[in-house]
Amino acid sequence: MIKYNPKDWFGLIFQFHKSDTFSKMGWVLLIFAVYTALVVFLELHFKDVLQFKSTIQVHSLLGFVLALLLVFRTNSAYDRWWEGRKQWGAMVNNTRNFAIKLNALLPAGTDTSYWQKMIPNYVFAMKEHLREGVKNEELNMPNGLEHLTNKAHVPNAIVGDMYKELHALYNAKIISGDQLITIDKELKSFTDIIGACERIKKTPIPYSYSLFLKKFIFLYVITIPFGMVYDFNYWTIPIATVILYVLGSIELIAEEIEDPFGVDANDLPTDDLAVTIKGNVKEILG
Repeated sequence: MIKYNPKDWFGLIFQFHKSDTFSKMGWVLLIFAVYTALVVFLELHFKDVLQFKSTIQVHSLLGFVLALLLVFRTNSAYDRWWEGRKQWGAMVNNTRNFAIKLNALLPAGTDTSYWQKMIPNYVFAMKEHLREGVKNEELNMPNGLEHLTNKAHVPNAIVGDMYKELHALYNAKIISGDQLITIDKELKSFTDIIGACERIKKTPIPYSYSLFLKKFIFLYVITIPFGMVYDFNYWTIPIATVILYVLGSIELIAEEIEDPFGVDANDLPTDDLAVTIKGNVKEILG
């Protein structure tokens, strides 16, 4: 995620980065500008060949419908992004609560190094599980990494180890049954949170809706030069290209933020959040 000053709006106008939609659409915009120039040239110099009339009113009506669809598309994508942020915020809070309860309930002098490692392990495993796969080099397992090698869901294996450790403490009468129930609430929330994040990641916008919107944008921009040429002449070329840039950019941004757990510029800062959690746990239990 890119960190920036939202109040520096003038500087942001002239700022470009690798995820900027202009860089992604550069060749498309160039090809479309050439196509528009050809349409304008034929319309203005060979009217008897094409025999098109201005359709600006039709495009105005269709543009209103398209705007409504894009608003819904953007809102649904942002809802997914914000829901992901809320889930990671819950993970920050619950790991703190879990560590605080452990620190309060375990007898004085108890070695907490296991929990200082395992709680951050779960968070780092969750972060990468929501991407392309867990990075073993980020984990610091007290009992080694061998038992995680063939696990398809490493976070489940890690939280399972933590449950075993809690029950070992209970069996050794280090914590009581009531204390076990109290701690279990926080540990259970870890699985609830990753389940919610997996729901966001694995449930994209319905295929039919996405397909229809892309076709609608394509048909709209491919026909708009015919509707504008008699009103704007050669100015149709830059105007139509800008329209394609705006409509295409909205769709590209929505596609990027609807899966907020990756490493794109607009994704959630899960790396920073994982480091924050690790520092919090170490401070509380250290």
